[in-house]
Amino acid sequence: MDTLVLLTLTGLGLGALYFLIASGLALIFGLMDVLNFAHGAFLTVSVYTAWRTAETVGGMPGLLLAAVVGTLTGLLLAAVVELVLIRRLYGRVKEQILVTVGLSLAVPALVQTMWGADARPFPVPDALSGTVGVLGARVPVNRFLLVAVALLVLAGIHLFLSRTRYGLIVRAGVEDRAMVTALGIDVTHAFTLVFALGGALAGLAGVLGGLYFGSLSPHHGTSLLVFAFVVVIIGGLVSITSVALSALTVGLVQQYANYYAGGYGDLAVVVLLAAVVLSRPAAGTGSPPARLRRALTALRTRSAGGTA
Repeated sequence: MDTLVLLTLTGLGLGALYFLIASGLALIFGLMDVLNFAHGAFLTVSVYTAWRTAETVGGMPGLLLAAVVGTLTGLLLAAVVELVLIRRLYGRVKEQILVTVGLSLAVPALVQTMWGADARPFPVPDALSGTVGVLGARVPVNRFLLVAVALLVLAGIHLFLSRTRYGLIVRAGVEDRAMVTALGIDVTHAFTLVFALGGALAGLAGVLGGLYFGSLSPHHGTSLLVFAFVVVIIGGLVSITSVALSALTVGLVQQYANYYAGGYGDLAVVVLLAAVVLSRPAAGTGSPPARLRRALTALRTRSAGGTA
């Protein structure tokens, strides 16, 4: 029982981390139709700036300041990339992919040149380095912190999209940008805000990822980005809540499979992705149960016709 509790809570913490990364991807792609492969690069730069800040200050104040610095680093880096590169490429999907993939390769290489290729320990305050007992299991405290931050981010994104002026402008601009522009509203500023917000979420996820894994490396963001894309594909872009549920599912499946299936957690996630993609109905075909009902109805109709 204690093993199941530990795996479940650890999986929830990992799912919360995946959600923090995937939420920025979902915002940028869902609202701006930009497939941002440089999202992991934003995370990498942010976690290194946060690491330097946490080491310099130390303790819980150092971690809090590192979270602020990492989030602002991701925000500023994403805003610069949008203003300098992405703004010229709206509606040009191939060029967007080439530019963001190039950034995803160049930025980690630059970080590796500056700080080396070896993994470095992330400073964790004593208050977050211990464990707490839950139903007989000793669960690391930082798992609960990850879940709490993910819930706050989920609520904040909902409020931003439904209750703020910029959220409404972005949603309207995605549906009909020409009409919104004709009303005298500059959609580009709102798009820059969304891109910067996605970068800020990547920066925050980088800091919390350092807490979760206890280390950082130049290519850490790239490996986490793979799972973030899996979460977005499984959850779809129907709502940010579906992305959150998808992230929790991926985190739990990965943890359970790593323990009960001999370390095949990554393979289990790939199998889950394939199952969801293959079972998802194509446009205009309906769900698998609906297709089965139509096939049975057609079969009964043919049988009745043959009998008559």
